[in-house]
Amino acid sequence: MNLDFAQIVPSIPFILDGIWVTLQYTLLSTFFGFLLGTVLSLFKISNIKPLKWFAVAYTSIFRGTPLIVQIAIVYFSTPQLIGYDITALQAGVLAFSLNSAAYISETIRGGILAVDKGQREAAMALGVPYRAMMWDIILPQAVKNILPALVNESIALLKESALVSTIGALDLLRRANIVASEKFIYFEPLIFVAAIYYVMVMALTLAARMLERRLRRSD
Repeated sequence: MNLDFAQIVPSIPFILDGIWVTLQYTLLSTFFGFLLGTVLSLFKISNIKPLKWFAVAYTSIFRGTPLIVQIAIVYFSTPQLIGYDITALQAGVLAFSLNSAAYISETIRGGILAVDKGQREAAMALGVPYRAMMWDIILPQAVKNILPALVNESIALLKESALVSTIGALDLLRRANIVASEKFIYFEPLIFVAAIYYVMVMALTLAARMLERRLRRSD
């Protein structure tokens, strides 16, 4: 073995700049994925058949195809289809959000159905409009119950964000590969980036546990 981490020390600031890039993809995709996933979950429990069919078909398509293929389709096909030269950030966030929404919608749907039916019946008896009942009574309880699953999805997005290196985004993995190709060493920069991912995942997990404990105390 011929390992020398000192060789990558001058490149550490360059690699660390990729943290913000990675977090951009993760945070934006989590936000938009949650919003779209919430809408899809409401479609799935709706009595309007076309909306329900659309949500089910959407989930089937995005869960049944590889994420890297979805990223490639969005990034490489968008200029061909609509003539818009989409950026790597836009393509990554769009693909991640659409994909994540399919999984989140199932999680939220399960959380909604797990809420005691008596609360829904009581709200309807009091004349609470359906929209207000969902947003003010049902959804807050559902999100509280499914928080661990939502955190797992965020962690998955954080790790899967490395796929944007395939479309040229200067995220952590892409920067590690650049350093590796310049210095003709691979283990040192890649293991360094793996450690950064691990620290970020552990920080996100710790923050989620603190939030979960706080929500439990508020019950």
